[in-house]
Amino acid sequence: MNQYLHSIRVDPDRCKGLMKCMHRCPTQAIRVRNRKAVILDEKCVDCGECINACPNGAIVPLTNPIGDLSKFRRTVAIPSPALYAQFGRDIFPDRILSGLKKLGFDDVHDLAQTCGEVSFAIQEFLKDYHGPKPLISNTCPVIIRLLQVRYPNLIDQILPIEAPRELAAREIKRSLAERYGLPERDIGAFYLTPCPVKMVSIMQPAEKGRSFLDGAISITDIYRPLLTSMDPSPRESGHRSLENLCILGLGWAIVGGISRTLRLRNSLSVSSLSEVVRVFDDIERGKLTDIDFIEAYSCPQGCVGGSLNVENIYSSYNKILKIIETLEFEKIRACPDIRKVRRKYSENFFSLEGTVEPRPPKPLHPDLSEAIRKLKERDEIHRRLPKIDCGACGAPTCLAFAEDVVRGEAKLEDCPVREAERLRAGGPKKDEPEGPGLNSRTENTTRGSS
Repeated sequence: MNQYLHSIRVDPDRCKGLMKCMHRCPTQAIRVRNRKAVILDEKCVDCGECINACPNGAIVPLTNPIGDLSKFRRTVAIPSPALYAQFGRDIFPDRILSGLKKLGFDDVHDLAQTCGEVSFAIQEFLKDYHGPKPLISNTCPVIIRLLQVRYPNLIDQILPIEAPRELAAREIKRSLAERYGLPERDIGAFYLTPCPVKMVSIMQPAEKGRSFLDGAISITDIYRPLLTSMDPSPRESGHRSLENLCILGLGWAIVGGISRTLRLRNSLSVSSLSEVVRVFDDIERGKLTDIDFIEAYSCPQGCVGGSLNVENIYSSYNKILKIIETLEFEKIRACPDIRKVRRKYSENFFSLEGTVEPRPPKPLHPDLSEAIRKLKERDEIHRRLPKIDCGACGAPTCLAFAEDVVRGEAKLEDCPVREAERLRAGGPKKDEPEGPGLNSRTENTTRGSS
């Protein structure tokens, strides 16, 4: 696949070329050219780090507007469990789900129930798994794309079980189609998302031809209308409203929630992309092979830390944790029958459709011999650069800049540090030919020191 879709874009009117997004990007997918940020499609994993880094709001997430519901004869909302953490302590999930129906959705599906089924399926898979370890969770699309772009050797360790949101959309569309005598294409399933990457996972899934979801609506966009639509005087209050909530599924909203509720003894939980990269680097070095399962999220604290949420991350995390603790104390589980889950598992109900393939970097040239020549040219240019990775050239590192020069996307004189050193040394002007090396003074110094 040569063309990649993305869930973020740069607003050139707001972008001031401050380079904060470029330095924050974990896959070096951003350049700053003519004082404007540019996203490289083949390297971007839609993590949203640039959204959080930009002080001017120039990185814009793309999701579906609520008005898209009118395209379907029947619509269903599938909210992320993180939505339950966006309101006050007195607003429980039953009020939130009822409010979504008042907003205009024909049906609402509590994803925590499906998450609970998938938790049991993960447990069943781990019992019989004897392949390379650790297995890596696939619920976060950023993690999948990070593996595709930066850690292709770890792709075989992705958990081959379908994400709960996809399973929920698949099953509820089939059920509603049968109940109302409608073709599935007339039923719109919308995920209420805490982050923009879910949008791209719907438009262009990493592992299959199409998603069972029809769109993603940001929690930010739906928050105020939902808050207004909720019943101010709920019939139920306190713990009674939690009786139908699956404790296993609720844990999917926070880092460590899956492992904690399943009581996985040999697992590791990690959130925030910088920490995930450190863990994946260790796996590539042959470490952590004694760990069975890694629960990884690109957002801090898990889905409650998504950039499209409205509540404070720590307040959200605390609310989910308190609900889980209440459910444990009251011994309320309301979870799927594990016997039914095992039967479904044996029928491959939870199996991931398709396979995840690496996303190799764009070659320096289609012809192998020319690509090798350009690689040598890149290394030679890199040798002549200051190697301080300041980013002033508009690339995140000197090596990335050297590659941009070889590709014809930047000029050697775009490096201001190199230009300053050359001018101090009395080197040629920008439009004059230059001999080998950085300049004559540094060449002589290098020879003398060697």
